[in-house]
Amino acid sequence: MPLLRQIWDSKVLTNMGPMHKELESRLCEYLGVEYISLFNNGTIALMAALKCLELTGEVITTPYSFAATSHSLIWQGLTPVFVDIDSESLNINPSCIEDEITPSTTAILAVHCYGIPCATEEIKKIADKYSLKVIYDAAHAFGVECDCGSLLNHGDLSVLSLHATKVFNTFEGGAVICKDRETKEKLDRLKSFGYAGEDCILEVGINGKMSEFNAAVGLAQLNHIDAVIDDRKRIAYSYKKHLEKIYGIEMLNTDKCKKYNYSYLPIRIDKSFCLDRDALYKCLREHGIHARRYFYPLLSELEIYRSFKHSSHGQLNVALKAASEMLCLPIYPGLLEEDIIRICDVIRKAATPNN
Repeated sequence: MPLLRQIWDSKVLTNMGPMHKELESRLCEYLGVEYISLFNNGTIALMAALKCLELTGEVITTPYSFAATSHSLIWQGLTPVFVDIDSESLNINPSCIEDEITPSTTAILAVHCYGIPCATEEIKKIADKYSLKVIYDAAHAFGVECDCGSLLNHGDLSVLSLHATKVFNTFEGGAVICKDRETKEKLDRLKSFGYAGEDCILEVGINGKMSEFNAAVGLAQLNHIDAVIDDRKRIAYSYKKHLEKIYGIEMLNTDKCKKYNYSYLPIRIDKSFCLDRDALYKCLREHGIHARRYFYPLLSELEIYRSFKHSSHGQLNVALKAASEMLCLPIYPGLLEEDIIRICDVIRKAATPNN
């Protein structure tokens, strides 16, 4: 491979080498962002983002997400305060945030769940009113655009996952998007043990650097990313066509996005469907179809978080309902129409078990 030969010839395998720098530059151009700092994975990127903003105390966040969201807060000595989500977008509900703000609150950590944009303007108004920082866990939101451009430009910092399961990936990787050179330089120090020069350490940093090999994977994939997203769109529209007449199955609305990435194929199984979500999940598995219950269980339901004061069921009813209803169907480039039809036929037959 030419890219691997370039790495070998450069004799630079890591430490923000030529591939790393080129990928950062090309991603800024493609995504429409000012600055980006690449990391070895999304979790370390999120931890570095929290560290960069020098947060303390409590951070208001969503319970409906992957474990890395709240785990990153704990690793930084912060206390997650879970609030409920919006029933349509499944993102953090801005109307639930203000009541939970205390003198200890320093930030809001929101998630663009399934790549669907949060209510960014409402969140900004609350953050400005109380002088809070805003970090977006944008793990699912690569390339997503709203009316004002890249979704990644909202908040103080946005964090991407570039894991192998994501729309655009470097096998393992992550990134933090920021708006100024000073923050970019601080993030670069944080991912390299805090070094600002050979003999100068300015931060309590960590080893979060992306290797040249991972950056090369990203450069190779970036050449084809538009075709990848177009194929995912084809698959999503095919699912929609085959599922829309099945009573009790609902797909989430992504029409508010100027550009969407079809990172997941979430469906809602409501009470009018013949089976509950877990029974349908089991049925699909029995047919060799690997759907995923994203996101179940709720973070607040995990044993390690149950003792937190905002983990009570009464405050998280919408999130609990979503965690029991949502199911993500297989979606990946190259998924054949015949396989989509087979998956939808299994769901259709599950809806009419007597036929």
